Amino acid sequence: MELRMLRSFLAVAREGNVTRAARSLHITQPALSRQLAELERELGCELLVRESRGVTLTDEGMLLRKRAEEIVLLADRAELEIRSPEADIQGDVWVGGGESRGMAVLADAAVELFERYPGIRLRVHSGNADDVIERVEKGLLDFGVIMGREPLRHYDSIELPWQDQWGIIVRRDDPLAQRDSVTMEDLRGRRLIVSSQGATPTSEEDATLGLFGREGYNVVATYTLAYNASLMVERGLGVCVSLDQLIYTGEDSLLAFVPLSDLPPLRSRIIWKRYQPLSRACDVFLRALRAQCE
Repeated sequence: MELRMLRSFLAVAREGNVTRAARSLHITQPALSRQLAELERELGCELLVRESRGVTLTDEGMLLRKRAEEIVLLADRAELEIRSPEADIQGDVWVGGGESRGMAVLADAAVELFERYPGIRLRVHSGNADDVIERVEKGLLDFGVIMGREPLRHYDSIELPWQDQWGIIVRRDDPLAQRDSVTMEDLRGRRLIVSSQGATPTSEEDATLGLFGREGYNVVATYTLAYNASLMVERGLGVCVSLDQLIYTGEDSLLAFVPLSDLPPLRSRIIWKRYQPLSRACDVFLRALRAQCE
């Protein structure tokens, strides 16, 4: 299975039409059709359903599209890193993580780094811990920021100098907004908006939120982005369980943040695969990050 064939297949999947895909690849339609037929013969299955107005992907085609995108991305990154001259360090640094103020430490490291190496770009992917770890494992991310977990085997890590505090976001006219702190018991009977990560408690931070799935708590909505949750709170849908400083709750805001006293804060760490060679861009980024944490 050649890289050229995968690029051709992805072009067809993107365009939904062989003629338009051939035009974007600057090859003839018959040549592209031969590549697709050869790829299907090699894999032993149909990847496309040919119709009068275009093509659609079969189940096998949709699976190949996902894997092909990963393969092509890794190939492009490898080519860029190898061709980059030693005296001109440049390239992408891919980092994944969830919503956390701990990401500010990475931004501080990047600011210092970019002044010396303007050819480096920071690429940030948002996702929960399991999604981030999977992408680091596959090589789609260079680094991952995870919260609340112990160091993972086969990974190196740096603990970030930041702790995320659990709490609730409420309207300022809510009686709970006048409290210095609240407990989980205070939230019984209230309509709750919690992170969707709590639906499948596979990591410590997910399990913490998963506590609200127990009997006695009324979860009326879930969210992946804190901003969307804050809009639901503003409209009076319920109380949002969130980490501190993800949403502006200053004195002129309609919302207030109240700490949850019986949930411990979460520490963040940045991880990367042990024994895996880092690109020059990733290496200098890691040095800048170590300096910030120290």
